Amino acid sequence: MSPLPSYGYGREHKGPRYGSLIHGQDLKDVIITGHNGTINGQGQSWWIKFRKKLLNHTRGPLVQLMRSSNITISDITLRDSPFWTLHLYDCKDVTVSGTTILAPIAGAPNTDGIDPDSCENVMIENCYISVGDDGVAIKSGWDQYGIAYGRPSTNITIRNVIIRSMVSAGVSIGSEMSGGVSNVLVENVHIWSSRRGVRIKTAPGRGAYVNNIVYRNITLENVRVGIVIKTDYNEHPDERFDPKAVPVVGNISYTSIHGQRVRVPVRIQGSAEIPVRNVTFHDMSVGILDKKHHVFQCSFVQGQVIGYVFPVPCKNLDLYNERRTMLTLGVFYGRFAKLTLSNGLQNNVSTTIEVKHLVPSHAL
Repeated sequence: MSPLPSYGYGREHKGPRYGSLIHGQDLKDVIITGHNGTINGQGQSWWIKFRKKLLNHTRGPLVQLMRSSNITISDITLRDSPFWTLHLYDCKDVTVSGTTILAPIAGAPNTDGIDPDSCENVMIENCYISVGDDGVAIKSGWDQYGIAYGRPSTNITIRNVIIRSMVSAGVSIGSEMSGGVSNVLVENVHIWSSRRGVRIKTAPGRGAYVNNIVYRNITLENVRVGIVIKTDYNEHPDERFDPKAVPVVGNISYTSIHGQRVRVPVRIQGSAEIPVRNVTFHDMSVGILDKKHHVFQCSFVQGQVIGYVFPVPCKNLDLYNERRTMLTLGVFYGRFAKLTLSNGLQNNVSTTIEVKHLVPSHAL
């Protein structure tokens, strides 16, 4: 098959790509369902050939639907894909429900679970995913080819999903996001025994934007890095990308994030070229596995912390209480902190509260 137009090349090799076991394009009203029946991609031979560099083209997904609409995938098991498991490309009005996606958690390269790619109006719910790469990866094209194709991924909801990804992340956005990604809701998701929890990855050359992303009620269990934003994921289709095409990353919120046995709770790596703006943390408590990393790791990030957040958040984030009153000037006296409450007027009010109710990062 010819390369995807928003990628320019096959993802692994220049030129054509191998086809999928189940492939459809330019379709309407598609239903793939069953009483938890299994579609087995028998990917083992593909993984071996890939590792030995015996393949001349990019591997094909197990199921790939392109430029299609009104799609329902439900009550089935997809397992052992040669490459990405379920690839939805330039599709609209998609529901994936009650679906189990399986691949070995090691030795099964690039076996993403579900990849909405330049898609609109997607619901992923009530699924179990345990694979050898990202559980869910939202994409929209690669560098100049994705910018030219110009199809964003937007209005995507991921809810009531359990994910394990020992190699990569539970839910990723990017790194191929050159058509833009916006209006994404990830809620009621349990990520366990994974390398990363929720991740956004991009780089100079991608262009476009990642905007209006909401993570809510996320549980992290035995995860190496809980929350990741990475802006230097420098993998490109060729040398013709424009390094001045920098993405805009902002308006991202994390609410009710809880977990245990997490090594690094938050790692946000913005840059002077790609700062991360308007990030909000609200109601977060993550049990730390390694006390050496008992802090947020942040660079070039701007935003706010609302209410109680543990462990200690980035020092340059603004602090607010639950009533959305800004808190400034942290001076601690034993168990208590004297704080100035900013009310937007000149007559700011000083008060003393117990530290256990608020832990301002700049005062620790």
